[in-house]
Amino acid sequence: MQIFYSIMKKSKWLLFPLEILYWGIIFLRNLFYDFNLFKTHKVPCKVISVGNISVGGTGKTPTVIYLSSLLLKKGKRVAVLSRGHGRTTKGSLLVSKGNGPLCKWRDCGDEPFMLSEKLYDVPILVDENRHRGSLYLIKKFNPEIIIMDDGFQHRSLNRDIDIVLVDGGIHIKDHRLLPHGLLREPFHHIKRADVILITKGQPEPLFQRKLMETHIPTFQTRIIPSVVYHQHHQNIKNPQNGKYYIVTGIGNPEFFKRTVKHLGYDFCGYEIFSDHFNFSKTDLNNIENNAKKTGATCILTTQKDWVKLRELSPNFSFGIVDIKIRVSNENLFIKLINT
Repeated sequence: MQIFYSIMKKSKWLLFPLEILYWGIIFLRNLFYDFNLFKTHKVPCKVISVGNISVGGTGKTPTVIYLSSLLLKKGKRVAVLSRGHGRTTKGSLLVSKGNGPLCKWRDCGDEPFMLSEKLYDVPILVDENRHRGSLYLIKKFNPEIIIMDDGFQHRSLNRDIDIVLVDGGIHIKDHRLLPHGLLREPFHHIKRADVILITKGQPEPLFQRKLMETHIPTFQTRIIPSVVYHQHHQNIKNPQNGKYYIVTGIGNPEFFKRTVKHLGYDFCGYEIFSDHFNFSKTDLNNIENNAKKTGATCILTTQKDWVKLRELSPNFSFGIVDIKIRVSNENLFIKLINT
């Protein structure tokens, strides 16, 4: 992903015609929904969408976990619906009944699989057709609330609340449409949102002003990172006198590196792979050899990457960085999503 951004910046003028074409497609698609030329389906339960307006990781998965936990504490019956990015299957696939994964990560995608290991008492389904998927969840589990993961651009399913995550670290100059910038759709489309969550840092003043001008309830978030260590599938304590090597394949690797530094770890090297990268045994062997060459005693990675790396039987100590998210002014946030 980082290499992709670098290429975009170097080729920005060549990519300008593609930006115009992309804008035209997005404009017509949203226009057809606005004028009901494309049908939006309503289902007999509340739907809360968690999405974003830019590419790269904005923290949707930790937010889905956080939101699900909040609603469960309020006594709500909750289900999660996802597309299942990168999965090898199609159609409706039940990932969890609320008591752990029912399939392999390749069948459902790495993020839904990770959700199934984190969320209990929450059924999880993947389906590229969000309307069909929501009807399946309603029929089988009768939820009061369906949380639609990565749903802001998927307007075929009516939602009662649209939560949009905004990366506070994005520079205002990157507020251009793909492939020239980082936006999935023009920034002013954020007006469809009911709630904005600012993740991964405080926006620069101009960006902050743009958010204020939307007059949409906006909340700052904070992350709570922690690390669990594994060696040969066994939990271990923090390696003594450790030197750390970073490996990750996520949408925002720079934020992950900053998080590692924030935790107080000095790393001696790193390898960055594309988002949702499917590691092979050869990849793992190369990673472990490269880590040894730097003198590292432990490899730090994300939970999403660990889902794929652990099944390859690592022969190295790994530290898995767990990211939890919290919303400022939580009482007001709960009040808004409960309306």
